[in-house]
Amino acid sequence: MSTHALSVTEADHVLGPTHALVTLIEYGDFQCPYCGEAYPLLKRVQRRLGDRMRFVFRHFPLAEIHPNAEHAAEATESVAAQRGPEGFWLMHDLIFENQHHLLDRSLVEYARIAGAEPTVVKADLESGLYRQVVRESFLGGARSGVNGTPTLFIDGVRYDARREEDLLVAALEQAAEEEEVRREQVRISSG
Repeated sequence: MSTHALSVTEADHVLGPTHALVTLIEYGDFQCPYCGEAYPLLKRVQRRLGDRMRFVFRHFPLAEIHPNAEHAAEATESVAAQRGPEGFWLMHDLIFENQHHLLDRSLVEYARIAGAEPTVVKADLESGLYRQVVRESFLGGARSGVNGTPTLFIDGVRYDARREEDLLVAALEQAAEEEEVRREQVRISSG
């Protein structure tokens, strides 16, 4: 069982409250078919856990086998720079819902739909403005033992069981219960 070396920071793309009982981190590749399969599963898991969980998405484009993955990741960063977290998540969803159409012209169109200025996104892709941001995410994953996508971490511990909704929810619920007990013990000992 690999332990995730990096904690959640302001640079991360996060859905859910900072005080959530459990954190689920996904290292993903927008062109990876397995990430595409995991996308609706992770949406359902988020709905089931609600405010008890925060979800973090980090880029891990496998560019050697997915040639459009890096630009897809960079496009989400460009949209996030223009529209903030809401823009990032809109773009994230649009890309996964249109995963077989990831040429730059499609990414620019998704950016427009997400409310970003398409000419800015196009220029950012051409200049590689967000290439280093994506690379840093990739390297952080590599340092944490990520070697494929999607790779999930629950409260810093790699989740290697089957990606089935009930199994994942059970693992998240167990981690949330353990955190709830820990917080209660801290409250009692400091009160």
